[in-house]
Amino acid sequence: MGKTLRLVKAYLGQEVELKLVAIQVECYAGAKADETPRRFTVEGHEVQIGEVLDRWYQVESKPEWPRADYFKVHADDGRDYLLKHDLESDEWFLGRSW
Repeated sequence: MGKTLRLVKAYLGQEVELKLVAIQVECYAGAKADETPRRFTVEGHEVQIGEVLDRWYQVESKPEWPRADYFKVHADDGRDYLLKHDLESDEWFLGRSW
C-alpha cells in the first residue's frame, strides 16, 4: 500500500528504510502554504503534533528522489514521527514512528 524509500541522514548515522504510508495533514500556512504540519490522520487516527524537532529539504528533483520537505515531529501521544511532504505531487506520507 505504501511506497518504500531508502533515506540516508548524517544525524541518524545509518541508512533507514522508510515504508511510506499516505496521510492527511493539516498545516500552519505562514509565508508559504503547508509550511509546518500541526496534525495528521493515519488510518482514521488523528495525531496532534506538539513540536517540530527537525526539518530538512530534498531540493534536487530526480525520479527516485522528488523534491520534498521532511519533518521530524514529537506528538502529544509521546511518540516521534517522520513525515514527508512530496512537493511535486503535493502528497504527505508517514515514514517512521518511534
